[in-house]
Amino acid sequence: MSPPRRVVLVGFMAAGKTSVGEALARRLGWGFVDVDRAVEARSGASIAELFAGAGEAAFRELEAEAARAAIGGDEVVVATGGGWPSSERSGWPSLPAGTLSVWLRVGPEEAVRRAGAEGIGRRPRLSAADPLAAASLLAEREPSYRLAALHVQTGGRDPESIAADLARAVRGARAGATDHPGGTNGP
Repeated sequence: MSPPRRVVLVGFMAAGKTSVGEALARRLGWGFVDVDRAVEARSGASIAELFAGAGEAAFRELEAEAARAAIGGDEVVVATGGGWPSSERSGWPSLPAGTLSVWLRVGPEEAVRRAGAEGIGRRPRLSAADPLAAASLLAEREPSYRLAALHVQTGGRDPESIAADLARAVRGARAGATDHPGGTNGP
């Protein structure tokens, strides 16, 4: 693998992609792009509004465009939306050389707990704070998430400690190390 010039974070809702991504970008001195925020800024509408008005297919196209633009940069950490890797438009997992992909793993109960009722309402694929609905959606997306190079369990960990581990992995790979801390499943 080429030394990482960008990190792409994937995972289910409330896995910590934005929190970990911001912390990782700070530690590396890189830029940070949250794809959901980029879509909202480009469209002038919330994701829930896009789903309701234009539909999921139109949202996925906007999401794919925003992700391609972000992933095309160097020295950037990209937090994707939870459904991005499962979308045919995403280009996942055919990412450019020099991209380190990381699956931030979270269980459905933990995701629902972290998101809370307000957070669930902003997520158009989940209409209720229901761990069973979250488990079903996670099971649907998990095969795509598994394609990431590193798998990091986020339960019981704070974003800063995860970011610190990932920063060490990136720096080690940039220095020529071939192994990631923590073995094949990463930090």
